[in-house]
Amino acid sequence: MLDPKSLVELAWYKMPYGKYKGQFLSDIPEPYYIWYRRKGFPDGKLGRYLQTVCDMKVEGIEYLLKDIRKNTINDH
Repeated sequence: MLDPKSLVELAWYKMPYGKYKGQFLSDIPEPYYIWYRRKGFPDGKLGRYLQTVCDMKVEGIEYLLKDIRKNTINDH
């Protein structure tokens, strides 16, 4: 589980490359995450964040990341 600071960072984190470059991770469609799950998530922070958002989408709670963005300031 992520600590509160990391959860806020995750809410504001944007995809750094590819088809969804510049989009918030929580806004990327679930099929993209399923593809990554099969292929393997990348190493490092991006991979951890993609895995976390994937799990949140499966559980139906990715809306929490949007709520966090509504209630916090982007200083990342």
